[in-house]
Amino acid sequence: MPNNAPTDIEFRTQSQLGELYAALDSGTGREVQRMLHTLSPQNIAELLESSPPRIRQLLWKLIDSDVEGEVLQELPDEVQAQILATMDTDEMVAVMEGLDADDVADLLQQLPERVMGEVLSAMSENDRQRVERVLPYDEETAGGLMDTDTVSVRPNLPLEVVLRYLRRHERLPESTDSLFVVNRRDQFIGLLPLTKLLTSSPNATVREVMTTDVKPIPADMPDAEVAQLFAKYDWITAPVVDGEDRLLGRITIDDVVDVIREDADHSLMSLAGLDEEEDTFAPIIRTAPRRAVWLGINLLTALLASWVINLFQGTIDKVVALAVLMPIVASMGGVAGSQTLTVVIRGMALGQIGRSNLRWLLSRELGTGALNGILWSAVMGGIAALWFGDWRIAVIIIAAMLINLITAAVAGAILPVVLRALRIDPALAGGVALTTVTDVVGFLSFLGLATWFFA
Repeated sequence: MPNNAPTDIEFRTQSQLGELYAALDSGTGREVQRMLHTLSPQNIAELLESSPPRIRQLLWKLIDSDVEGEVLQELPDEVQAQILATMDTDEMVAVMEGLDADDVADLLQQLPERVMGEVLSAMSENDRQRVERVLPYDEETAGGLMDTDTVSVRPNLPLEVVLRYLRRHERLPESTDSLFVVNRRDQFIGLLPLTKLLTSSPNATVREVMTTDVKPIPADMPDAEVAQLFAKYDWITAPVVDGEDRLLGRITIDDVVDVIREDADHSLMSLAGLDEEEDTFAPIIRTAPRRAVWLGINLLTALLASWVINLFQGTIDKVVALAVLMPIVASMGGVAGSQTLTVVIRGMALGQIGRSNLRWLLSRELGTGALNGILWSAVMGGIAALWFGDWRIAVIIIAAMLINLITAAVAGAILPVVLRALRIDPALAGGVALTTVTDVVGFLSFLGLATWFFA
């Protein structure tokens, strides 16, 4: 059985929240400030995200200005936007100082275009150039993920020179496991792992020990594909290049972990028609309209199913048992379809499904749907015969369930592919479309067969 007990982290967060709220209620802001000073930026961000808006604003004002930027980059986009909206230009520049270029670009994209321009103008020339190299790329691409803080070397240099060059740096960029080897036109040609740099002869050249079997990541590659590459090859960092293989920056594993987490959030929230950046403590005025849209869409699909039922009102009036058994047909189809839909969407997200293997997958799901349809329709047919003492009702529900389970399997496999081809997110719209198909087909087959048998 799954363990649903709260984890130590959850207990700690709730305990810290309780202490902070108690201190705020007692009016001891200095005590709250002292408590926040003992926490890491990640823990402070977690507390902010777990607090209602009013308390969130109070806590933000008590955070040490030295860690505000680190805290801000750990927050979801919606919470970031709420906090940035309370700042003036100078405050924004101060908060973003010292952050990686990709993190600054993510924060700037939460701002109106006019405010973004003001913040960029107020930055130092060096910081502005770093950020402007990232801003043109969509945040969900490799270019939007990359950090421009890299260390590159030329292939003809002796390793001894490279070591002297590194010692002149006060620090290396975080998560540096390799140096990037580029030619005179800044085109990427290979990696120099730090392990090889430290263990090889100082007289050897970079070209002699560098690795050339790593392909750089194009700047326009979607972030989901980037995450798959990191998972496949166990990378810590990877180079990002433009269309001419010029080195633009690097992606680090911490950025990829964020992508994986956001994709997981997206898949979960999309099942309910919600945005993955949905703030748990967003006010009613913002939460209600977002949910209203998908409730309205679901209402339309429910009306379509009700219209199909209404077409057979006369049959239902004559045979009351149909009204009792009707939800079973639609429900079984919905569950079977959801199983297939989930498997296909997951396979698409992992890059495992394409034209070459889609036909095999469709055949597999069709066979699975048929076998389960035969099994459970036979079980339900026996129950219906004993329950209502009418063999015709048993035959009707057996046939209807078999039809709907096969249809559900096929629809669950095809719908994600069709939706993606139409540039519609399958995780967001697949469930609604599938429910419509299984309800309409289930009711239509069950009541249509009943009308034919009892006419």
